[in-house]
Amino acid sequence: MSAYRNIFSLNKTAFFLATAILPLGSVYAQTIPSLKDTFKKDFGIGTALNNAQIDERDPKMTEFIVSQFNMATPENIMKSALIHPGWDTYNFEMADKLVAFGKKHNIKINGHTLIWHSQLPPFIRGIKSADSIRTFFTEHIKTVAGRYDGKVLSWDVVNEALNEDGTMRKSVFLQYLGDDFVTEAFRLAQQAAPKTELYYNDYNNEQPAKRAGCIELIKKIKAAGVRIDGVGIQGHWHVGKVPLKDIEESILQYLALGVKVMFTELDIEVLPRNFQGADVGQRMTANAQSNPYPEALPDSVQQQLAADYEALFKLFLKHKDKVTRVTFWGVNDANSWLNNWPIRGRTSYPLLFDRNNQPKPAFEKVIALKK
Repeated sequence: MSAYRNIFSLNKTAFFLATAILPLGSVYAQTIPSLKDTFKKDFGIGTALNNAQIDERDPKMTEFIVSQFNMATPENIMKSALIHPGWDTYNFEMADKLVAFGKKHNIKINGHTLIWHSQLPPFIRGIKSADSIRTFFTEHIKTVAGRYDGKVLSWDVVNEALNEDGTMRKSVFLQYLGDDFVTEAFRLAQQAAPKTELYYNDYNNEQPAKRAGCIELIKKIKAAGVRIDGVGIQGHWHVGKVPLKDIEESILQYLALGVKVMFTELDIEVLPRNFQGADVGQRMTANAQSNPYPEALPDSVQQQLAADYEALFKLFLKHKDKVTRVTFWGVNDANSWLNNWPIRGRTSYPLLFDRNNQPKPAFEKVIALKK
């Protein structure tokens, strides 16, 4: 067992003495290598934050986040359903707290997301005219992006606008605004937030067909004279099936378009699933086989997860001159959305830290790449 993990094996008395002497939370910070420091010369290391973490309700968790990550993306609070709940109503409370959290702890914030077909405000369902959809679309981007210009590093301007075959998803925006809505979203964001980087974000856009559609989308935006600074590959993959060749080819092809490349929502699913990707609309039926590891992850799966993360980070390091950020979708396994999707109540283990913020074998493998 690595030396930095031994602290968690101390008996209760020794651990109490250690935490009594050291500042709150510093046991974690001083005994576990820092991801952000390990890769500080390579790329940013980010995480997704939930409301409790943004609110700093647990000082030890805050200390841990600050020790490990130098970038952060909000899980939900900047999605339109929450930040724009009524036609003329905005709720900036939690988003403002996130910006303050980033400033306080020297963590760069990625805004997520301005335009997405999911998690829309309820009032959108009652709109039946293109003029009203366009008004919402325009005012939402101008108001939200404008408020945080210069306060966030970047925005996921449009999220998940493509189908798996690379065609445009049949969203409310495509229906009422046509297939130029993505270009228009970037045009509006460029006007409202000139000091903010602008990204397109999607899952499975490392797969050849969807990648081709994403490339055409980027070319179309650029051909219109509109700024797009980067493309986010979400990175929701499955243990033992990480598509390393497709990922590498995507890095190279996106870079050739003159945009930055980042991995924006990284996690590796270890539970059974009958489809690939991250379409929140998809669901599976719970059964006896769907939650196979309720108490702990078997060592064989744990080692495969570690091997997958090691291979991924080898690839990221190979292209560190091209990859600007790697963001994990959650701080630890307890925070992962995969505990509740596509089946609620499962116990998932997709990240580098377990439910107590202790490093897993995958973490050790990733850190060892820089030794």
